[in-house]
Amino acid sequence: MSTEQKKKPIRVYVDGCFDLMHFGHANALRQARELGDILVVGVHTDEEITKNKGPPVMKEQERYKAVRACKWADEVAEGAPYTLTEEFLDSQNCDFCVHGEDISVGADGKDVYEGIKKSGKFRFIKRTEGVSTTELVGRMLLCTKDHLSNSVGKESTSPIADVNPNQLHKQSPYTSMSHFLPTTRKIVQFSEGRAPKPNDKIVYMDGGFDLFHVGHTEALKQAKALGDFLIVGVHDDKTVNQQKGSNFPIMNLHERVLSVLSCRYVDEVVIGAPFSVTKEMIESLHINVVVHGDDPVILGPDNGADPYKLPKEMGIYKEIAHTEGLTASEIVQRIIDNRLQFEARNRKKQAKEIDFIEQSK
Repeated sequence: MSTEQKKKPIRVYVDGCFDLMHFGHANALRQARELGDILVVGVHTDEEITKNKGPPVMKEQERYKAVRACKWADEVAEGAPYTLTEEFLDSQNCDFCVHGEDISVGADGKDVYEGIKKSGKFRFIKRTEGVSTTELVGRMLLCTKDHLSNSVGKESTSPIADVNPNQLHKQSPYTSMSHFLPTTRKIVQFSEGRAPKPNDKIVYMDGGFDLFHVGHTEALKQAKALGDFLIVGVHDDKTVNQQKGSNFPIMNLHERVLSVLSCRYVDEVVIGAPFSVTKEMIESLHINVVVHGDDPVILGPDNGADPYKLPKEMGIYKEIAHTEGLTASEIVQRIIDNRLQFEARNRKKQAKEIDFIEQSK
């Protein structure tokens, strides 16, 4: 047997909508990548998702970019079919397909992986409990602070009073409102675990990174290009809420940290970073460049001070281009503007799953 034959890489295929790309998606890609050498990620079109599931929140090109920014995705197959066929799997030169333990039902009410399962080219991976796109949409529709790390035991607040949370996801085990439990093991799994080299130029960028999206990944890509090692500071829930008010952040600190860690441009994360960049931070992290978008800087909630005053005085502050038209607030607005559509989408998904479970008994 030749050396080339011995080293033939195992190509793994995973597909999905990857709408509101979150750490649950990233964790699925991480697990899939561990099963082979090259991970091909199929992403469905807006048309296919609308037909089989309901309208996506994020647009097609936004979802393609979000998947490409995940460090475990080697290749992206745009416009992948919702119902996977062996022919399509072969066209991607993949050895097998993987998917979580949750079911995926097409518009015809059938398991979209039925054919692949029969062919023997299917592998299961564990589903990440406590997060899903449906669950995040539910948070935005309900507008409560229940998901925040400091809200345990507090009463829910709902400015959208006529939305009943019990009607969103009532029975299906796959479409449910649940709570993510952070563990040190999960953080280690998502971390690169490498330290900067002695001569590395270290770049620091901070923010809330709520509903981690392509606007964030594009900014982090630009920040990483300014040096060799990118450290990202993620603000805690209280700080984000003081800045943005209302019911932000939608995702709690631990969820936001994992989302940032999944980005291929990020080397290290400061969990619960201080709002202002201090001398101690710059010295202890050996920061050479501090980065912020070219959008207006939000002043300190307590003293009204510029959080980047010191790096500006030191001459290490740089600005990068802000991605127009995409912020966490604008994503929430998409949901609120199309509230009835997304409520219907959640109910439709729920009903198909329950029907499939009943028929499988």
